[in-house]
Parts: sequence; structure tokens; C-alpha cells
Amino acid sequence: MSRRKLALAAVCVLLVIVAGFALLWMHSTESTNSSPSAPTRPSDQASTTAGVPACALTTLPPEVAQTVRIIHSNGPFPFPRNDGVVFGNREGHLPHQAKGYYREYTVITPGARNRSMRRIITGGTTVTDPRQYFYTANHYDSFCLVTGAEGKP
Repeated sequence: MSRRKLALAAVCVLLVIVAGFALLWMHSTESTNSSPSAPTRPSDQASTTAGVPACALTTLPPEVAQTVRIIHSNGPFPFPRNDGVVFGNREGHLPHQAKGYYREYTVITPGARNRSMRRIITGGTTVTDPRQYFYTANHYDSFCLVTGAEGKP
């Protein structure tokens, strides 16, 4: 390889490295400036759900509403060993909260022989009337913030 081609290849590699560092720097600056604040009042719910789209309870499968009713009445749950346990949010798809803030519940999937993939994750310290409800149909890969589920029926 000639010296000219070698120098051109070295310059290209250097440009790629510099561009990569510039992108990392820009991304870290955006993350620092846009971190969500901790909730202070129930009316601050919007600040605690940044990046999680909303979905109305009435637009979800009817089994979701049934699970919400069971949560409000504190059971009985279809999977008592699994329903109501603390959800760790290890995937980080929900807003960061202190351990114990989130709890998970099974949403029955008609025809399934096991718990399947649908869940409601509640957020808040009150077990039977939590502040937030999140629904996932794909076992924690994505969530929506359920509106219209708040309050006892």
C-alpha cells in the first residue's frame, strides 16, 4: 500500500473516532439536562412517567380492567405467589423509583396455560389504590401508563 493511501486511511479512521466522541459527548449532555425530577405530589405524575406513552383503560383488553378491579379489592389473585410482589424494574423501562415502589400483577391471557406475557405494574405505596398503573403486553419490553384506572370502583 502506498504512503498516500495509508495516510488517507489513517485520516478516515481519525475522523470516525472524533465523530464518535462528539456523539457520545452530545448524548451525555442531553441526558444530564433532561433527567426527570422525583415526584413531590400526586399532581406531578407527568414528571414521573417521562418517555412512557399513555393508554386509556377502555382501549386495553377487558382482562386488564378485571385485573385493576382485583387490585382494588386486594384479591383474590389468580397467581397468589406472583401477584402483588415487588417489581424490580431491572430493565429500566419505567421511571426510576425506590425499591418497593412498583408491584406486578398477572393479566390473564385467554387460552394460555401459564401466566403468559401480560402484566399490570402498579406504582405507589398503597397496595389497593396505587398512584400509577402501567400495562405491558410483551413481558416488560414496553409499557404504557394506564389512564382511567385510578381510584376504587
